[in-house]
Amino acid sequence: QVQLVESGGGLVQAGGSLRLSCAASGRSFSSYAMAWFRQAPGKEREFVAAINWSGGDTYYPDSVKGRFTISRDNAKNTVYLQMISLKPEDTAVYYCAAGVTGWGTMDYWGKGTLVTVSS
Repeated sequence: QVQLVESGGGLVQAGGSLRLSCAASGRSFSSYAMAWFRQAPGKEREFVAAINWSGGDTYYPDSVKGRFTISRDNAKNTVYLQMISLKPEDTAVYYCAAGVTGWGTMDYWGKGTLVTVSS
């Protein structure tokens, strides 16, 4: 079983930056693919970023490419999401997820952290 706890959300002005963290329990963290998703009020959950087990491969949708960077520290069992040039449409609850067999299927989810971007 893996527990994921997100932190770092908050209120930021448009154009600002935030770094989210996701701390994972369990000894197998370094073997999992990790990802971030977000869900805005009234909208479906949206994929934001993914990283493979070693950190050597990442993937982003066009909506955040060039603004968001996912990284991981396997020694600290933590994955990060650095967000810059934030826009009001980035406002959402951000969730961390872990995939045992890769980023195609997420097996574990955190409870989320709220990011609010004011205009």
